[in-house]
Amino acid sequence: MRYEFTAEEEAFRAELLEWIENEVPEDLRGIGRAASDEEWENELRVRRQLADKGWLTLAWPTEYGGQGAPMMQQVIFNEEMVYHRIPGREPFGTRMLAPTLMVHGTEEQRRKYLPPIARGEVQWCQGYSEPDSGSDLASLQMRAVDDGDDFVVNGSKIWTSLAHRADWIFFLVRTDPDAPKHRGISFLLAPMDTPGISVEPIINMAGHHSFNQVFFEDVRVPKENLVGELNRGWYVAATLLDFERSGVDYPAQARRTLDDLIEYAHSTLGADGEPLSKDPDIRRKFVELSIETDAARSIAYEVADMQAHGEIPNKEASMSKTLGTKLVQDVYGFGVDLLGMYGQLRPGSPRAVLEGRMLDMQLTTVAFTIFAGTTEIQKNIIATRGLGLPRG
Repeated sequence: MRYEFTAEEEAFRAELLEWIENEVPEDLRGIGRAASDEEWENELRVRRQLADKGWLTLAWPTEYGGQGAPMMQQVIFNEEMVYHRIPGREPFGTRMLAPTLMVHGTEEQRRKYLPPIARGEVQWCQGYSEPDSGSDLASLQMRAVDDGDDFVVNGSKIWTSLAHRADWIFFLVRTDPDAPKHRGISFLLAPMDTPGISVEPIINMAGHHSFNQVFFEDVRVPKENLVGELNRGWYVAATLLDFERSGVDYPAQARRTLDDLIEYAHSTLGADGEPLSKDPDIRRKFVELSIETDAARSIAYEVADMQAHGEIPNKEASMSKTLGTKLVQDVYGFGVDLLGMYGQLRPGSPRAVLEGRMLDMQLTTVAFTIFAGTTEIQKNIIATRGLGLPRG
């Protein structure tokens, strides 16, 4: 399916690009890890600017702090922000938790949690995976025991992105250990400064600190922080995963990187004295990756169109995630090869090409086909829910 943006949507794109050009300094662009305290402060500063303009929550209903804008306008925002490498977006709250609360939360929960997200005042993190429960998420064992007005939680979560920066966490716990594994799970919310919650850093192979392990030791969570029905949190979790897996971020990132590599190939001479862009093998690879990028972009648009019509993407979100994550891995792998020995240099090296981004991101994107449900899990969803194939 091909989408034609309306005049209103293109006017918004122009306004956004003008803001990026005039309001976001060059030294802030390309930031996305918020590794240092200074980078994190810059992240929050841009986020507050976006919130003031109402751009963090464009497609939200107005009663919850949104603009009630068309979903495709939100897509334009996400696409251009990623393409231009602008910090400030907060996906855990705005794209994952908030839409889930709109589906499963109480009105009181929506009124409490959504406005601070819309104002850019709160950072959320996601507690799903455990040391022994990753792809088979329903096997999770972290327990929550009923104790009067509270649940008492014990266990740990792992690969928790930005837990060291987060104010709140949404997480899954087992509230009925005797139920089948997809039942007996509940979805809870808790402030990260709750007594008994501690965070240990995990450094990835690219040398970055984004992941963490979060420990819960006799953590008391009020029952009013239960989202959805008790013991039916798997359905809440599945809704959130559909929102997490969908999006235009992957093809936008791939498109920007391909544009950088094409410019490099035009301006760099090969061993024969001709620009690399004239090499037929290199040209063919650029064409292949460009086609894959357009395909991933079209599926992301389809997912957004479904959301615009009040539908929850399921197999479509899995298709978007599968294609998009493999795409960025392929693009950065090609980038490392194209740059030759320079492709082995990391950010900070005085002779690094393209800011050392290729190897850095090749190492980082290894996890992309694993987190938020592995590619194998996504293919199972596509097969059973999309193609109607029997379970093996």
